[in-house]
Amino acid sequence: MKLHELKPTDGARKDKTRVGRGTGSGCGKTSGRGHKGQKARSGGGVRPGFEGGQMPIYRRLPKRGFKNIWRKEFAEVNVETLDKFFEDGAVVDAVALVETGILKNVLDGVRILGNGELTKKLTVKAQGFTKSAVAKIEAAGGTTETI
Repeated sequence: MKLHELKPTDGARKDKTRVGRGTGSGCGKTSGRGHKGQKARSGGGVRPGFEGGQMPIYRRLPKRGFKNIWRKEFAEVNVETLDKFFEDGAVVDAVALVETGILKNVLDGVRILGNGELTKKLTVKAQGFTKSAVAKIEAAGGTTETI
């Protein structure tokens, strides 16, 4: 098979319907727009959410809460995951976590959680730690460093 021999599978592409080309085409005269009215006119139609002048639903319903634009979102990693992926004496930081495939992206930083057990001595550098994570890392002989 060559590049010029490639074609889409049957049914993958649909022919464009040509409107306003006579009554025999099945889409002549009014071209599928019905008779008169705002939607039949050129450039006609209403914006999304318009309810004919009635108070729209997005204004009728009460609003709650707010969106904090300064919120930081941390990628979270448990100590049991560090135990699986890292060797004894390794330095664990955001770059190492991405390289090993534990994290795909770091977001605003990394936070270490204390779920599971840790048996290896690791130096962990992150933006945040839970108290239980710090206790488990230090109990295994490792150190924590808040960036």
